[in-house]
Amino acid sequence: MLLLITVLLVALAFEYINGFHDTANSIAMGVSTKALTPRLAIIIAATTNLAGALVGTAVAKTITKGLVDAQFVTTTTIITALLGAIIWNLITWWFGLPSSSSHALVGGLCGATLASSGGNWSSIIWAKGGGAHWWDNTGILYKVVAPMLISPVLGFCGGLFVMSLLYVLLRNWRPATVTRRFKMLQMFSGSYMGFSHGSNDAQKTMGIIALALAAAVKAGTLDQVPGWLEFLRHPMVMTGDGKEVIAPWIKVLCALVMAAGTSAGGWRIIRTMGQKMVKVLPVNGFAADFTAATVLMSAAHFGMPVSTTHAVTTSIMGVGCAKRFNALKFSVVERILWAWVLTLPLTGLLGYLLMEAAKLF
Repeated sequence: MLLLITVLLVALAFEYINGFHDTANSIAMGVSTKALTPRLAIIIAATTNLAGALVGTAVAKTITKGLVDAQFVTTTTIITALLGAIIWNLITWWFGLPSSSSHALVGGLCGATLASSGGNWSSIIWAKGGGAHWWDNTGILYKVVAPMLISPVLGFCGGLFVMSLLYVLLRNWRPATVTRRFKMLQMFSGSYMGFSHGSNDAQKTMGIIALALAAAVKAGTLDQVPGWLEFLRHPMVMTGDGKEVIAPWIKVLCALVMAAGTSAGGWRIIRTMGQKMVKVLPVNGFAADFTAATVLMSAAHFGMPVSTTHAVTTSIMGVGCAKRFNALKFSVVERILWAWVLTLPLTGLLGYLLMEAAKLF
């Protein structure tokens, strides 16, 4: 029981860190263009993150059942997976790199499960068909790798298209009018961004908690819990139409913790995304937020745990390139791309090594 409590606390710690690590994704544009004050931006981000986290559970179900074989998952597996993701998140936060919390979690989970299974590679669900469309299938290939490649492309192309369209529509407007109007519109786009971030990112920890509780039930850890803790034995519940969903108490708990983390801010990453990578004006911030939020909402609908960071960052790149390609500061972009490439393998390695170390105790 103590081990289960530990895994729940570590999972919530990851959710809190995810909140302040990815705060920049929700508010970097509004703060950097001075459309929103830092205090107002954080209030909006925390509120909309909370609302988004309570909507839907498709991504949570992917984490719970669609990535690794649950028979090899124990509470220790979950703890080491989360620790690997947390370590990577803190390293990239320290250096101001907007890396992916989503991929950090997936990498840590896969690495820890691989170690837990004794090196059995089939413990990771690589690809499992059966759906009418490729996005209906499960496994790392369909739910992680494909979206990891597609979402940045959609973010870049979408940002380029939306910004180019705005340049055409606003070509006869006075610059001062454009700035004034889009400062107001950035409150809408920032809220949309915060909501989409909550709808995707908060659900990953919901899935981890449900997976941990399912492992505890399987191991018999919860057989003797008192009646008032009986709800722990039922992380998944059935709806009236026969669908299995994450229990409401898990959704509310994760949503509140992510909102609390969001309120803590993430100023190092905000500076990288909103100032160092490309110079942005309110109209650019609106275009980037709107594009990235749309990509995230689409991914959440199909249960894909995509990277908020990737969607936002590539949207900013696309918006910058709509004016001219040399508007991007490629030295900063190169650092970000390295963080993206290394996240999955390094967190997988961290999860694997931590799980192997845990076996010694």
